[in-house]
Amino acid sequence: MEQAKRPETMERITTSELAKAFIEEQVAELRKQIGDKKVLLALSGGVDSSVVAALLIKAVGQQLVCVHVNHGLLRKGEPEQVIKVFRDEMKANLIYVDATERFLGKLAGISDPETKRKIIGGEFIEVFAEEAKKLEGIEFLAQGTIYPDILESEQGIKAHHNVGGLPPELNFELVEPVKLLYKDEVRVVGKELGLPDNMVYRQPFPGPGLGVRCPGAITRDRLEAVRESDAILREEFAKNGLEGKVWQYFTVVPDFKSTGIRDGKRTFDWPVIIRAVNTKDAITATVENVPYELMQHITDRIVHEVKGINRVLYDFTPKPTATIEYE
Repeated sequence: MEQAKRPETMERITTSELAKAFIEEQVAELRKQIGDKKVLLALSGGVDSSVVAALLIKAVGQQLVCVHVNHGLLRKGEPEQVIKVFRDEMKANLIYVDATERFLGKLAGISDPETKRKIIGGEFIEVFAEEAKKLEGIEFLAQGTIYPDILESEQGIKAHHNVGGLPPELNFELVEPVKLLYKDEVRVVGKELGLPDNMVYRQPFPGPGLGVRCPGAITRDRLEAVRESDAILREEFAKNGLEGKVWQYFTVVPDFKSTGIRDGKRTFDWPVIIRAVNTKDAITATVENVPYELMQHITDRIVHEVKGINRVLYDFTPKPTATIEYE
């Protein structure tokens, strides 16, 4: 399927005025495309899907049905936060689906990164199809695809769960209002739409979630180590003024072990890799210079609070040569 191309003449959205013009244009296009039908949105709670939700609420209101799927690969406390923000505060029509067992069952024993991504993407489509069958008038599926997703998919760097369209038998038409925007532009649009700062400036989170931060075959214990170490990192970055300053930061637990010492005894446990990068468009990225004392403190917390971890490493590699995520 041929992907959309961003026109060379398209002006970068950097101001409130440009964002306002984009919103007006998209609202008109969304109303024309959707008409009086219903649209199903995969709402992860991340920046991209949140901005798409706000655009659709502005355009078609209650015709939007948001579905939040907990695939078991979300960050600590994330499903609860999504429900609180969207259902309780924004009064969105939100359906919550806990599909943890389903996703982890399908991913058991699968180590190839592309296969993992395709399984996660395929299951998402299936979950949405099942939810859509319970509803009347659903003809559209909205997605938070942004331009870097399309570029990386085209170049064969990695598959994206929200690039490539739907199986024909699902009979949904795609709605992708921010697919020609870079991440920094999406944030400007979100701010203009009135979304809260903690949502607009929230660090990006991949569609496959912690699945791409648990390289190799996903096991529940290693996945939990990723989740717990990530929570510690986010907490310490927030406490020390790095939240909002650093574009994206997270932990990875690779599928190998090394020898360590705990309470005078030998251990054979996993390492945690910390990644913290800055970028404007996700096409290139530089590495954040995290203060050494803070790294020492984070390391101490992770090795003492996270089960199965005996080392902490810091990834100094920019993009290129590395991608931001590990898979």
